[in-house]
Amino acid sequence: MTADRDIGLAARHKTHAVDVGGVMVGGGAPIVVQSMTNTDTADIAGTVKQIADLARQGSELVRITVDRDEAAKAVPRIHEQLRARGIDVPIVGDFHYIGHKLLGDNPDCAATLDKYRINPGNVGFKDKKDKQFGAIIELALKYAKPVRIGVNWGSLDQELLTHLMDDNAAKGSPLSARAVMHEAMVRSALLSAARAEEMGLGADRIIISAKVSSVQDLVSVYTILAARCHYALHLGLTEAGMGSKGIVASSAAIGILLQQGIGDTIRFSLTPEPGGDRTLEVRTAQELLQTMGLRSFVPVVAACPGCGRTTSTVFQELARDVQNMIQDRMPEWKTRYPGVETLNFAVMGCIVNGPGESKHADVGISLPGTGEQPAAPVFIDGKKALTLRGQNIAADFKQIVEDYIEKRFGQGQGSRAAPEGEAAE
Repeated sequence: MTADRDIGLAARHKTHAVDVGGVMVGGGAPIVVQSMTNTDTADIAGTVKQIADLARQGSELVRITVDRDEAAKAVPRIHEQLRARGIDVPIVGDFHYIGHKLLGDNPDCAATLDKYRINPGNVGFKDKKDKQFGAIIELALKYAKPVRIGVNWGSLDQELLTHLMDDNAAKGSPLSARAVMHEAMVRSALLSAARAEEMGLGADRIIISAKVSSVQDLVSVYTILAARCHYALHLGLTEAGMGSKGIVASSAAIGILLQQGIGDTIRFSLTPEPGGDRTLEVRTAQELLQTMGLRSFVPVVAACPGCGRTTSTVFQELARDVQNMIQDRMPEWKTRYPGVETLNFAVMGCIVNGPGESKHADVGISLPGTGEQPAAPVFIDGKKALTLRGQNIAADFKQIVEDYIEKRFGQGQGSRAAPEGEAAE
């Protein structure tokens, strides 16, 4: 889906294109959805399963924790098992504190990973900081890997922050502590990127992130960052939270930045319910991009919220059934019917807005509300095509959707005949 620039979506911030295991990030490429596992990486079977689940949901990059020797040694085996399953999603290694040692001691891990993520706030301290950061960059150069320099306000370089706070306090009109923190995050990322470039890592191999957990702080930090560099930028609200709170907060923060043209890859850092589905963070990120008109992943189902005119639950059940059908059928549809993800369906509950909304969809249905005739007009490509009646409206409508997809994107020769009991009009 191409966004309409006339509706206020800013031109994309110009950034370098970075090749991450065959997935392009930045440089005008489509905004990439990524995710992260929460398994112990040393648990090979569990990690393979979760990466596979995330990739099948549509995660285009998956980050894994590499925190100790056992995890580093598991990486090549995880990669091998994924490839045996036909899953080629690029894998990013997340390193803190001893990344230089883990990568240096485990060359198979260093060679297998598609990108290294390092945090300048904890890659090393005092005199060890530059040395250990440099060791990781040297390994990235040796194995031709891109690097994400990921600053996080929970582990910000304290020496840099103290220095900036002291300088600020000496000013006649000092900035707020919040503004100094924003500057420290931006400067930490850019100083580290400059150091990496000095060592020979090209700007087309560097991605930057600067994560905080407040919406307004994230917007401020990335607005400053985008104004000062052309590195590819990864967006994410860290520690976003659980359920609707995390989804709303991430959508607000990332959506504001995307609207300004800032961001090349995104992640929703959602806290899952105990035993919950990790793929929710992928689906919500996809839904944000699709809702904003930046990308298309699955057909969209519009449905009215219901009111006193829609006392029947039929339209709610049908909307749910169509949504579930899309989720179930998409793995097959996306291989058989390229372009199916751009479709729009509508399931409406009464005559007030139902026919009009249905006309705006590729395929729409307006179900009868309270006191209306027991008939459900179906609109295809903006025109009333037929009317469904009887007890099989849901099944008939889902079949119409299947037939429409086959006719438009496959080799079908026409739509189905009207089912028994329905009037074609």
